[in-house]
Amino acid sequence: MKTNKKVAFETLRKRVISCQKCPRLIDYISKISMNKVRRYKDWCYWGQPLPGFGDPEARLFIIGLAPAAHGGNRTGRMFTGDSSGDWLIKALCETGFSNQPKSVRRDDGLKLIDAYITAAARCAPPKNKLLGEEIRNCSEFLLEEVRILDKIEITLVLGRIAFDAFIRHVLPKNSKVKPRFQHGGFYKIDNASALVTSYHPSRQNTQTGRLTWEMWINVFESIKQMLE
Repeated sequence: MKTNKKVAFETLRKRVISCQKCPRLIDYISKISMNKVRRYKDWCYWGQPLPGFGDPEARLFIIGLAPAAHGGNRTGRMFTGDSSGDWLIKALCETGFSNQPKSVRRDDGLKLIDAYITAAARCAPPKNKLLGEEIRNCSEFLLEEVRILDKIEITLVLGRIAFDAFIRHVLPKNSKVKPRFQHGGFYKIDNASALVTSYHPSRQNTQTGRLTWEMWINVFESIKQMLE
């Protein structure tokens, strides 16, 4: 990693972790970290806002909803330690974007290849419901990641909230592109970048069949072909 990128990411990481802009979310993740579920009673929960992670030279930029209360909020890494993370990392591994198919804890050796994972919000929200103000507060981190990751060619948004965050805070205001949220949508943003839309791999979607593995892996296979 170039020195300037390394410094930029470390500075951003510290800003994210120390953020206190959303009292409702900070209070919630603190309570969750103290009132653990039985299966994780021996864990020392992360219990802080979460920075994104991945390859600093990534061409694939992935935006999720927010850390899970007993997933990222516990493990200290996005999409790590929950079922959504299981689906995401397995798909990334099968298409060459990660070195292993599992994301269990932040020291498990996982490395992303040509991909970077972040979220619309950096704190787990109560009942997975975010307020507009909370997403706006986090948008500065999203924009800073886009600025540092200067090789992004494809942005993959997972779910409607991630889609809305991208449209409202990342998509250039003068853009003539009018994307709509759908699974497997593809939109050319400009000559150098594109937006891909997908359902979020939440249990609500995967266990009801709204999102099947075939639908899911097809998104990543298509992205791989686009980048090649």
